[in-house]
Amino acid sequence: MSEVPVALLASGSGSNVQALINAAALPGHPARIVLVASDRRDALALERARRCGIPAVHVPRRGHPDRASYDAAMVEVLRQHGAEWVFLAGYMRLVSPTFLAAFPQRVLNVHPALLPCFPGLDAQQQALDAGVRVSGCTIHLVDEGTDTGPIVAQGAVPVLPDDDLEALRRRILRMEHELFPRVLRWAVEGRIRVEGRRVQLDLPPDETAFRYDPRA
Repeated sequence: MSEVPVALLASGSGSNVQALINAAALPGHPARIVLVASDRRDALALERARRCGIPAVHVPRRGHPDRASYDAAMVEVLRQHGAEWVFLAGYMRLVSPTFLAAFPQRVLNVHPALLPCFPGLDAQQQALDAGVRVSGCTIHLVDEGTDTGPIVAQGAVPVLPDDDLEALRRRILRMEHELFPRVLRWAVEGRIRVEGRRVQLDLPPDETAFRYDPRA
């Protein structure tokens, strides 16, 4: 089977970008990372891509009067590199219908909470403020809302009594690094099917779309 071209979008340090790059670099993996793009010139995610020999492109926000025009420019870059799937790996911009129309049901995002709880920014702090005992991450298909798209997979971690924001953030991030690469493989292998608001997964018997890590 030929490799499926995938683009990664990120705005910051890109630890999830690195996790996806590492997964796709394994022998026989069905995905090929063809591009890492960012809205920020100084995003470490771009440097991570360059170190791995992957094209890294900054698409500047300046000069675009609205979200749709910016997304049209980003879509053009993605098409130039032949991307078929797009993974938002810490990309801190909402994408517009212009973007979604270019990659229908082929845009995936990772969010640091168990959606539908705690959407939007500062999800880890929202979880701490709410006093929940369990939090985690969600991989979902992107729609026009804020973290409202159909859920593909979730990973749960405990919230410990002495957790501060950084401790919870690190624990959730470790789960993201485990789960997002799994979903990368599922996506390019054609295992994700959407029926209304529900995602149907054709997974091997030893895999599940839910993970729980009880470790501190």
